[in-house]
Amino acid sequence: MGAPTSRVIAPAVAPVIAIDGPAASGKGTLARRLAAHYGLPWMDTGLLYRAVAMGVLTRGAALDDEPVAVAVARALPADFADDPALRTGEAGAAASRVAALPGVRAALLDVQRAFAAAPGGAVLDGRDIGTVICPEAPAKLFVTASAEARADRRYRELAARDPAASYDQILADIRKRDADDAARAVAPLVPAEDAILLDTTHLGVEEAFAAARAIVEQRLGRAA
Repeated sequence: MGAPTSRVIAPAVAPVIAIDGPAASGKGTLARRLAAHYGLPWMDTGLLYRAVAMGVLTRGAALDDEPVAVAVARALPADFADDPALRTGEAGAAASRVAALPGVRAALLDVQRAFAAAPGGAVLDGRDIGTVICPEAPAKLFVTASAEARADRRYRELAARDPAASYDQILADIRKRDADDAARAVAPLVPAEDAILLDTTHLGVEEAFAAARAIVEQRLGRAA
């Protein structure tokens, strides 16, 4: 069965859809699908931190050099998300380093909140959307999956392009990323108290999308 026909939510009941979760949980895929389904703009906030990290490295600075990282964050170009280098494993690992810097998170806060304030609503995915960026969002999902399932998804994705991809290394990287995200002093990765947990470990893409859509429509219906 194909994806449901897209529909536009009336502005009066189209607030922010906040989607959080760990790496490779499927949150980005769900956010993109939900945005297309409801005709809403979508922001992958993780790309902001990837762009900052790559900007810091391009300047030859250390990833924990907070003044440089903050300067990069404040000067991101409007088309930063178009850089294919942001989709690499290197960018993902580097992003977790700069994301731990309070100054970087503060510098990117207004960018994310401004996007969320788009007329008619918006979809944002990341790690602190429901807890920090948009705590008042009525539709909050925390998308998760076992580390093994997430590593398998990432491995299948990478192996198609890189025969040297290692499942064991990917699993180790995911577990380290989880630990770093949870231990971060500022905006650690935790579900918002009012977020609905969606475990995609045993769900296919269409099943996960149907479950996410049901959650969103239930929450937005209550908000209306």
